[in-house]
Amino acid sequence: MDERSFFNRRSCAAALAVTLVIGIAALIAGSLASAEPSRKPDRNKPTIVLVHGAWADGSSWNKVTARLQATGYDVRVPPNNLRGVASDATDIANFVSTIPGPVVLVGHSYGGMVITNAATKADNVRALVYVNALIPDEGDTLVGMTHEPSIFAQDPANVLDFVPYNGAPADAVDTYVKVSVYREAFASRGVPRREMEILAATQRPLSTQVFNEPSGAPAWANTHSWAVVGKQDRIIPIADQIAMAERAGSQITQVDAPHLTMLTNDRVVVDVIVRAARAR
Repeated sequence: MDERSFFNRRSCAAALAVTLVIGIAALIAGSLASAEPSRKPDRNKPTIVLVHGAWADGSSWNKVTARLQATGYDVRVPPNNLRGVASDATDIANFVSTIPGPVVLVGHSYGGMVITNAATKADNVRALVYVNALIPDEGDTLVGMTHEPSIFAQDPANVLDFVPYNGAPADAVDTYVKVSVYREAFASRGVPRREMEILAATQRPLSTQVFNEPSGAPAWANTHSWAVVGKQDRIIPIADQIAMAERAGSQITQVDAPHLTMLTNDRVVVDVIVRAARAR
């Protein structure tokens, strides 16, 4: 190989490398752009704060979050630490209090118990939305609100695994829903099996500290509320959901859905949240 041929090949290789780098950079930029919400948050709209329930995390709200962002809402999904009713409510209230302007506070399942207490500590909560949620009155406990035919109304050892955790109060342990019953409990229909397997594997634990801790004065006594009720819910029976929502004076929307309504019927959940956000 002569020297001229060698340098020509090196020049071609260098040009190809530069082209590839530019192309990859363009792909990355395009990917990042497509990941952004379709609309920037409208500061004239309230911020939507979504609170997940037990044995879950914020990803359970992904579909609802995407839809709300696409319509111009600023959405926040803080972690619910699942350590105790009062402490979880305080954590959420502290988070909400840092948000300028009005907030619509949304809770799923045990998250409903948390927002009921949190909103009494945050002055900027305009409305409450309950999604297949516990809506406690003062003195109510999670165990006391769990009735047949709920899957969790049976011996806890049949549905839960118990794991010690560091720093736990006396006699408290973490609980996980047994993988063998997770799908039956949360979504016997409407959620793909593979997705349920992932949810069961990635669940966050609920401390037994929560079970018998009484709820405080309810925010719904002074704050307008809405409730999405899943008629196929096997964790919080439909009759209990309706009774709690009626006691709270919530505007009720029933949907033929299991406990994870925000996954199976996210459009309905978003419609109710938007209705609450627009109310005066």
